[in-house]
Amino acid sequence: MQFADLPRCAAWRHLDAREGFEVVFLNAGRTEGETAAVEEGKAWAVRYDISLDAGWATRGARVWGRASSGLRELSLEADGAGRWRVDDAPAGHLDGCLDVDLESSSLTNAFPVHRLGLEVGETADAPAAYVRALDLGVERLEQRYTRLEDDEAGRQRYHYVSPAFEFECELVYDASGLVLDYPGIAVRAA
Repeated sequence: MQFADLPRCAAWRHLDAREGFEVVFLNAGRTEGETAAVEEGKAWAVRYDISLDAGWATRGARVWGRASSGLRELSLEADGAGRWRVDDAPAGHLDGCLDVDLESSSLTNAFPVHRLGLEVGETADAPAAYVRALDLGVERLEQRYTRLEDDEAGRQRYHYVSPAFEFECELVYDASGLVLDYPGIAVRAA
């Protein structure tokens, strides 16, 4: 399934799990964005710059975070074949991951959908290098996407499962492959 060209920018209103806003600027192979939110009474802000290869696999990310505990900075490098370095140190626990998934971002759920190109009825595991919003901690996050029938408006739908969080939902994407509705997390604002 081919997606339409990406817009130059997009935004999401984060709700339920946290209150906040995310804005992202999109260029071929590169995304830059910022999210500011309050979650469980704690305010935080995250800025990111992510590089992707032509097949939508993450090749690198710089992430900056600010919370009451102070400023943090994180560097992720990926070889496109599933091997990672975190702050220039090998990160074997991320072996096999092709995507970065930022807890602070709704954008990053677009990466596996574009990369996998699933047909209706197909399912794929998409483990990711998961970056926490509050402390920029990096862990492996197992995820699974199943392509569902398009909705009545012709938008792609996926059944998403994240066993570590005992979370599953239906994600709806726009024509360019950006999530419109992430139940309990965010809705597209622009």
